[in-house]
Amino acid sequence: MNKNSDNGERINLLGMTRQHLESFFVGINEKPFRAKQIMQWIHHRGITDFNEMSDMSLKLRKTLSQIAEIRLPMMVDERKSADGTRKWLIETSDGGVVESVLIPSGNRATLCVSSQVGCSLDCSFCSTGKQGFQTDLSSAEIVGQLWLANKSFDVFQSGKGRMVTNVVLMGMGEPLLNFDNVVSAMNLMMDDLGYGISKRRVTLSTAGVVPQLDRLSRESDVSLAISLHAPNDHLRSQLVPINRKYPIAELLSSARRYLSSLNDINRRVTIEYILIAGVNDQLEHAIELSKLLKSFPCKINLIPFNPFPGSIYSRPSKRAISRFWKTLVDAGLIVTIRATRGDDIDAACGQLVGRVIDRTQRSTRYDKTNINPVNLRNPL
Repeated sequence: MNKNSDNGERINLLGMTRQHLESFFVGINEKPFRAKQIMQWIHHRGITDFNEMSDMSLKLRKTLSQIAEIRLPMMVDERKSADGTRKWLIETSDGGVVESVLIPSGNRATLCVSSQVGCSLDCSFCSTGKQGFQTDLSSAEIVGQLWLANKSFDVFQSGKGRMVTNVVLMGMGEPLLNFDNVVSAMNLMMDDLGYGISKRRVTLSTAGVVPQLDRLSRESDVSLAISLHAPNDHLRSQLVPINRKYPIAELLSSARRYLSSLNDINRRVTIEYILIAGVNDQLEHAIELSKLLKSFPCKINLIPFNPFPGSIYSRPSKRAISRFWKTLVDAGLIVTIRATRGDDIDAACGQLVGRVIDRTQRSTRYDKTNINPVNLRNPL
């Protein structure tokens, strides 16, 4: 579950859940309560050096230094948008690169987290899919994005409390195709000894890996979002190729089963629908979507398409977006239009590629030799 360091001996404790840490400490003849201590040091205080963990004996600290480590992914670049959005370029232990985005809004701060380097689903409107799939992130590399976001805002040292209030697994990758690591990371985010984020504020977004969604209903109770993007199978199969394997009816049935497993009649699925000019934004599409979702417990999030280099699509007009929204609302559905955030730093929905993009040249310029790493493993 956790990738070991290059020497193949020390185990990374960063992404371990409370249960796994308790087992780890029992395995080295220590009491299970040590798990609570080390979780608080890592996730509440931001400490990654065993020598600073003063409520543990010198002997234990020495043992931990020999067999374990707290290894964060490397932040290699940070971008700040004019609207307050921040994007971080993060390098994983095996050289892969992902992006993580923080979107502030009033008293809320939502962190969009990546779960894979690249993506195998190749949705036609998503920049991530164009680079293909490279590797899964470990649970430590997923949770590490949350740790780095908090560190970037000096949350640990300032005592200001939580910076990130909401987490969405909507970054690079399909979360359900990295199931075990994603579930462990989400559990750690929700644990009071971790980051204490409510299950209603941790959201997993999937394009529709039905067998894994059914499995999720047995192992988690986080909020669920479905990347739908079309009101019928013919169009959705063009936009979201996995629909050819798991069509809309099968996907929505699985989502219903997930809601039923929560035993909470107030929970709803978020339906994500990227509006693409001339493709899925017409009046007939809105009418068809309203009929499809009329009896489905959901709220719909309309997302105007965000252009990226090489894309064949364009953003709908404000008039088309408004007409689509009004048609759904008039049909009695709960609908919001997502405000575009961070597009000036290529951090908007669908634009994440795991590279630094020079917006003046529109070319990739990420290179380990020309970016000065921001190393937070041993922060000053």
